[in-house]
Amino acid sequence: MIIIGLMSGTSLDGLDIAACRFWEDNNQWKFEIIKAQTFEYTSIEKDALKMAFHLTGMDLIKLHHHYGSLIGEKVNLFCQNHNIKPDYIASHGHTIFHQPNNKTNFFSPSQDLNAFTRQAQFLSESQLTPQRNQHNNLQFSIQNLQLNGFTFQLGHGANIAAKSGIKTICDFRTSDVAYGGQGAPLVAIGDELLFAAFAYCLNLGGISNISFNEDAVRKAFDIGICNMALNELAQQLNLEYDKDGLIAQSGSIDNILLTQLQNSAKENQQKHQSLGYEWYLSFIKPIINQSNISTANKMRTFCEFIACQISEAITSNNKILATGGGAKNKFLMQCLQAKTNSEIIIPNNELIDFKEALIFAFLGMLRVNELPNSLSNVTGALKDVSGGCIYLP
Repeated sequence: MIIIGLMSGTSLDGLDIAACRFWEDNNQWKFEIIKAQTFEYTSIEKDALKMAFHLTGMDLIKLHHHYGSLIGEKVNLFCQNHNIKPDYIASHGHTIFHQPNNKTNFFSPSQDLNAFTRQAQFLSESQLTPQRNQHNNLQFSIQNLQLNGFTFQLGHGANIAAKSGIKTICDFRTSDVAYGGQGAPLVAIGDELLFAAFAYCLNLGGISNISFNEDAVRKAFDIGICNMALNELAQQLNLEYDKDGLIAQSGSIDNILLTQLQNSAKENQQKHQSLGYEWYLSFIKPIINQSNISTANKMRTFCEFIACQISEAITSNNKILATGGGAKNKFLMQCLQAKTNSEIIIPNNELIDFKEALIFAFLGMLRVNELPNSLSNVTGALKDVSGGCIYLP
């Protein structure tokens, strides 16, 4: 069975596609990445994904479907390029909203309906009245329900399946959130079953996250903002990213900025909180923007901030598997190595670039077999779930 895993990270590096195969050998899962390719976003596509956070509801739904069709087209091109006939597609999508702790109740008796109706000004008064009546009827029956937050990954699976003609699994996170979990990190089960040789699996993408076993229990969590900030700073210098961290290396640490970043993280980040772009916009980006130091000094300081946060999460001197775009940032890795006695293993570029796509292919395989692909002890959900919507072509 060949499963195509798809990943689009918050750093907007591009759409990672990996055709993978999985099998068990002596009760140990094995894998093969048959072929892998990254499709870089055009400037128009990248701008659309950046602006999705600010779109109206109608435009966001349109983009959700259009982006699904774009993914399907990229899969078709990938299959043509490599002469591959996959059995399934497992698509992570592109995260736009991730607020698992947002408990707002639209049906609460105390909820201000004007806040909703203002966003639907095109409706007539006669259309709004039934909605108010419906609200009043519903409030007594559901006001006592335990509400959970939400998460939204762009790229509708129906469009992917329709465009590619391949059965598609998508929307992996929402079931976990519905059961009270953070919906992340989902890669923990893949780390545990596919990379058991490493004490820690560290991913350095737009957001850094880590997973490890402690007292025979898998733990995983988002550590902090990583390439999301570094890439935005590089773009101020008309660069997509800071290759090898050379610009950051040329700068100096600003202790005032470093302290402000550390204090903000401590004050605003709950332990093992799942982070999203909203958290970066609220608590990290304003601090960076308010600093008057040079961009190079900001990048050097932020590398130090990343290394400090990660080192605090590593509590034993064992092997660390480092993947994601940040693993190619030589200076960032030097900063991290200086703060830990653990051996940091940087694998080949294929695994650096496509480990997340590989693991979502694995999650898709588990979903198809109706096996749990989300660990409640990692996400905080009420139970392990087999997450993902399946769309037939």
